[in-house]
Amino acid sequence: MATRQAPFNPVPAMRTYPPAEHPVVVIGPVQYLAQYPVELDVNSDFKVSDINGTLIFQVKSKLLSPHDRRFLKDAAGNTLVNLRQKIRTMHGRWEAFRGESKEQSDLIFTAKKSKLFQFKTELDVFLGNNKGEVPDFKVKEGNSESSCSILLGDSNTMLAQVHGRHTLAIMPNVDYAFIVALVVVILNGDNADGHGDAATTSLNVLNGVVEGLGSAA
Repeated sequence: MATRQAPFNPVPAMRTYPPAEHPVVVIGPVQYLAQYPVELDVNSDFKVSDINGTLIFQVKSKLLSPHDRRFLKDAAGNTLVNLRQKIRTMHGRWEAFRGESKEQSDLIFTAKKSKLFQFKTELDVFLGNNKGEVPDFKVKEGNSESSCSILLGDSNTMLAQVHGRHTLAIMPNVDYAFIVALVVVILNGDNADGHGDAATTSLNVLNGVVEGLGSAA
């Protein structure tokens, strides 16, 4: 008696994202590019380490009126970028400047909510010399509120992903210092109105963006 075979059950296709065709350099010239995928871990004190536990970056905060400022430093304590949240802006704008400068000539990028009202969080990121309306990068919330993707422009070219509120997976040839600076904006939304010394008191990634950036409107 012949046995009937179970019908073929196709496995759903996995969506893939194409890598960037060219190196993405924003902060470093080349020192923050790796030819391989980079995985970094962010702890509750906003110290950023690699998979071996080696300190790569650290973030210090300075809560001043009228601006809340964050300083992205390398492992030796040198300031790479300072970020500040602009007050009284409808889209909750953050600005990132080179070193400890506040001069517009040293503006590296700005980040703001894509829309004033949105169900899933999206951020538009513009480089300092971009005076147009098309962003250079986008941050998009993933399937859960604790994950997001960082994409090249308004495309599906993946640069990095944030997983589980604390793990960064960064594609090869992508400026990982820039990605960490963006994550500073994302994570600090959670306590943008706080008064602690730590760069972030909890890692509620995208809920923090909505609450923190919304409070700047």
